[in-house]
Amino acid sequence: MSKDDKVIDFSAERGKRIHDLHDRKLEEMRQQFEQVLPLPKGKKKTKGKAKKR
Repeated sequence: MSKDDKVIDFSAERGKRIHDLHDRKLEEMRQQFEQVLPLPKGKKKTKGKAKKR
């Protein structure tokens, strides 16, 4: 073999592809949930429970 030949680590490449597939599925699920249950745009300050004295 010469130094010009590139060695491909198939397990690492497969790991990258699997990771990309999972990311794509996760993003699709997020979009579907946002369509069904839209998140509020602004944060509301909530008051905690009143302290008993």
